[in-house]
Amino acid sequence: MTDHPQTPPVPVSPSEEEAEPKAEVGVGPWEGELPEGEHWDPDLLADGDRRNVVDKYRYWKHEAIVADLDSKRHDFHIAIENWQHDLNIGTVVRTANAFLAKEVHIIGRRRWNRRGAMVTDRYQHVRHHPTVEDFVAWAQGEGLAIIGIDIFPDSVPLETYDLPKNCVLVFGQEGPGLTPEVHAAALDTLSIEQFGSTRSINAASAAAIAMHAWIRRHVFSQHV
Repeated sequence: MTDHPQTPPVPVSPSEEEAEPKAEVGVGPWEGELPEGEHWDPDLLADGDRRNVVDKYRYWKHEAIVADLDSKRHDFHIAIENWQHDLNIGTVVRTANAFLAKEVHIIGRRRWNRRGAMVTDRYQHVRHHPTVEDFVAWAQGEGLAIIGIDIFPDSVPLETYDLPKNCVLVFGQEGPGLTPEVHAAALDTLSIEQFGSTRSINAASAAAIAMHAWIRRHVFSQHV
């Protein structure tokens, strides 16, 4: 019996790979009688709305969406230090939008990678502070408790801490963590309990956990 060589696979051209239809995001042009109201965007009604927004805001003008969000934003702020162009900031902004934070504050470098934000920065207020001193002065002027999230010898568990309603949750950049200046200015620093082998978790993940802890406490009244 003679072995025959296998027939090599037929290469697929890029055009053939892209031939499969892709699911469209959003909705097409408005069908039926056009709705009335200043918040509707005539271009979106005519052409369709492919933005990454919840169904409630389909066909709404951008400024109308922001105004509606502003009317019900929560009382907590988020801040993240950005001394080495932290790539987590975009994800933090996206999560802050999901939990409707009042503002996101960038301490340090003004520029940050917006890719991870998935365009949510258009709906989330972002403020820049060039120095820690500028940020601390702003927070104190607003009467906000500065709460650091990091692992320090004096950190207390987030899981058993009663987060204040009016606060700003501050996160250090990936690797170095919070600077000594922010640590000193914080009312308290909180740690997130971990049960595996690693010492710390990703800064964006820590931010999401801390934001959700505030939501559970002050939206759902789940006391520690």
